[in-house]
Amino acid sequence: MNIMLYWYLIIINFITFLVFALDKRKAKKGKWRIRVRTLLGLSFLGGAAGGLVAMYTFRHKTKQKIFKFGLPVMLVLQMILLFLFRVQ
Repeated sequence: MNIMLYWYLIIINFITFLVFALDKRKAKKGKWRIRVRTLLGLSFLGGAAGGLVAMYTFRHKTKQKIFKFGLPVMLVLQMILLFLFRVQ
């Protein structure tokens, strides 16, 4: 697989993890929140693993069906795409 793709996936998952963590922190303090659309968008763009890990690490968004079921589905689809379109 192309080294740039590896770096992209590492970075997008790290960013997604941090954004979920920030949203949880803001929720605890009763401050502004990050839009659901942003959290799902980052996950869709390759950060599903980071979002899923953050979701259970911080116990954040675990009761919302779109996250509880959507993130694992996105992760599986991303893994299938990586397998099907891997760069040799």
